[in-house]
Amino acid sequence: MSTHDDGSLGTPAGGTPAGESGAASDAAPGDGTAERRGLSRRGLLGLAGATVAGIGLGIGADRAVIAATGSASSAVARSYAFYGAHQAGIVTPAQDRLHFAAFDMAGDATRADLIELLQDWTVAAAAMTAGKDVGEFGAVGGNYDAPPSDTGEAQGLPASGLTITFGFGPSLFRGPADADRFGLAGKQPPALTRLPHFPGDMLDPAASDGDLCIQACADDPQVAVHAIRNLTRIAFGRASLRWSQLGFGRTSSTSTTQATPRNLFGFKDGTANVKAEETATVDKQIWVNAADGPAWMSGGSYLVARRIRMTIETWDRTILREQEAVIGRTKGEGAPLSGGSEFTEPDFEATGRAEQPLIPETAHVRLSHPSKNGGAAMLRRGYNFVDGNDELGRLNAGLFFLSYQRSPEQFITVQSQLAKNDALNEYIRHVGSALFAVPPGAGQGGYVGEALFA
Repeated sequence: MSTHDDGSLGTPAGGTPAGESGAASDAAPGDGTAERRGLSRRGLLGLAGATVAGIGLGIGADRAVIAATGSASSAVARSYAFYGAHQAGIVTPAQDRLHFAAFDMAGDATRADLIELLQDWTVAAAAMTAGKDVGEFGAVGGNYDAPPSDTGEAQGLPASGLTITFGFGPSLFRGPADADRFGLAGKQPPALTRLPHFPGDMLDPAASDGDLCIQACADDPQVAVHAIRNLTRIAFGRASLRWSQLGFGRTSSTSTTQATPRNLFGFKDGTANVKAEETATVDKQIWVNAADGPAWMSGGSYLVARRIRMTIETWDRTILREQEAVIGRTKGEGAPLSGGSEFTEPDFEATGRAEQPLIPETAHVRLSHPSKNGGAAMLRRGYNFVDGNDELGRLNAGLFFLSYQRSPEQFITVQSQLAKNDALNEYIRHVGSALFAVPPGAGQGGYVGEALFA
């Protein structure tokens, strides 16, 4: 999938958000069995014995918010319950910051290690999404002669709308040489295989795939980085970080309450993205149905992650007329070139001079539109990224594309069309790729992915 508005992935409509654990909550997560149990001994050893490099940008203070408003209600209003029918971070209103990480299980890890890790991650995620420290004693309440349970950089910060979403990669089910490492091969969804190689892909294996993934989204970058940092520490000895990506400036709106953001090419991105309030579309296009199989994935979704490098310097030297022709929308209003305003449905039959279509045949909007892809739609949660510059002095920047769909085939259908014909391909390169099965939400006292091991 490329970097821009995907045509019409569903016209925004009124209504109530689809039910998921990401619904705003004034209450902290409950005290289920997992929370009473706390982290396992392995998880505590991980907190005590491992470090991970990570840098967050920006900081906000809960104390300052309370001082300004006279209450902590604003901080509580930005929290999302971890437990629920669906994992938070899917139809939850897209936050402004991202830290995404993929992990590989240790070569000697057992099925029991995997289960224990997911249990430990669940306990920690429930605490952090409620704005709490990790571990019984947190960052400063423990033994002075032992490393703290929590790294501490989120002290004084509110939950900041933090959501933590977990996924399972194909290699978790079948490893090298088709090995059934954890006794899960029989439960691998048929759709969960490595994405095909698309024309133009220039994928870096070190920035692709993974056994497990964690998506941490928040309105404060330090809160998102804190989440991945602490979950990585907990995984020590059982799983290691394979690759990660920081993102800023969401490139999609997942709620009708949000304005359409812009990507690094300066165009509005995700104008017609699926919205949480479109409950019928969400049920049809995003959540795995009980009839889809396997049973443990019912209420879950499939996550595609693609790192898309933009050739910023080339784009910046392209005339405005050409930029708009590539996208199929105006750069200012975001209206389709066939006329109207931002949310006007594109008219692909409209013609101009010499009976040429107003929206070119190779325009991104045309090629990604559901009407050109058998009705395939997806919910996008992408982010801009800038990772310094490369050896030639060019910006290492682009879009970290994230999409959720009921079946990976929805993404494959659209991307196959774009990879072959999209004019935007002159300005982008797909350099990272991964597919994950995102299980349904965890119940109180349970852990994420529990049904997989039943």
